[in-house]
Amino acid sequence: MPQILIIDDDPTMQIILMKALKEEGYEVNVASDGAEGLELAHQIRPDLVICDWVMPRIDGLEVCRQIKASPKLSTTFFILLTARGGVEDRVKGLDNGADDFLAKPIEILELQARVRAGLRLHQLSEDLQAQKQLLEKELTEAASYVRSILPEPLSGNLKIDSRFIPSSQLGGDCYDYYWLDPDYLTVYLLDVSGHGLGAALPSITILNLLRSQSLPSVNFYQPNTVLRALNETFQMDDQNDKYFTIWYGVYNRVKRQLIYSTAGHPPAVLVTETPSGVQVEQLKTPGMPIGMMPDESYFSARCDIPLNSTLYIFSDGIYDVPAQEIANGWGFNQFVEVLRDAKNALSLDELLDRIRTLTGTHTFGDDLSLLRIQFD
Repeated sequence: MPQILIIDDDPTMQIILMKALKEEGYEVNVASDGAEGLELAHQIRPDLVICDWVMPRIDGLEVCRQIKASPKLSTTFFILLTARGGVEDRVKGLDNGADDFLAKPIEILELQARVRAGLRLHQLSEDLQAQKQLLEKELTEAASYVRSILPEPLSGNLKIDSRFIPSSQLGGDCYDYYWLDPDYLTVYLLDVSGHGLGAALPSITILNLLRSQSLPSVNFYQPNTVLRALNETFQMDDQNDKYFTIWYGVYNRVKRQLIYSTAGHPPAVLVTETPSGVQVEQLKTPGMPIGMMPDESYFSARCDIPLNSTLYIFSDGIYDVPAQEIANGWGFNQFVEVLRDAKNALSLDELLDRIRTLTGTHTFGDDLSLLRIQFD
């Protein structure tokens, strides 16, 4: 049974409203002023409130503001009862959260009709809120699953650490690294376009495909052939218009050589400490994102890895923060400078904290993935 709360300091109006609403089968509660009404609203959590505008202690506008500001009462339908008929007054009421108005003197049939309409809208709001909570739960579960299938850190002469920080909307970031044989390590990071499960599911599919080396007739030691096969397999016309960027590399630990290929992905950043200072090299090859062009060509490049080098591979979420939160002109170049200054002294958590400080934001607008490979 719908619960309705009447807040009015006029005993006669209380009786009129209560009688008309009880005839409709509603459960009706009554408060005699704004302060009592707010207290009662938090106790019973009514579906609909009818509140007089002009009252002692706390007026109807303030009652409306406080009810709409409460997470537990935000979907409550709020009707302001007023003798004020001016447009400015109605605008003021709407700006403070009122959903509808009832003019004095009350027309009973109109009152009952507006209450029925208000309760229908309240139910719709409740249903939408429930769906939103369910979706958020599913996205959280999906993010936990993605995190569970990501690789553990590596230690030894070659150390790999990583961070995966999904945004409020789960996206398509994913990464992996594993030994193709005792001498060759493969590492990649991909970012599927869009957000939500529609982006996360393809990224998991791609990870499992690469991890199992299930692409037919592909030499997984040659990054450009891997990207070419992915592009043939995941054309966006067949993938619900989804495409993805990827950085893919294979490291030969004996020769200390890295061969890599990229498809529309941000360059990896190699930071090397030398006697003359810190050197920074950006590792990227030409190539459109996977899925955009069916006949796209991909190329591999080779890089020698000096001693005391660190390679950073990342998605663009680490430097593409929301525009309204950008501070000090933050972007890709500024991020590279942070990596240059960080050397090996900062942990990844400290590095991310430094970025949050520089950007003035505690949250990132997109999924964020970051790999750090330290070559001793």
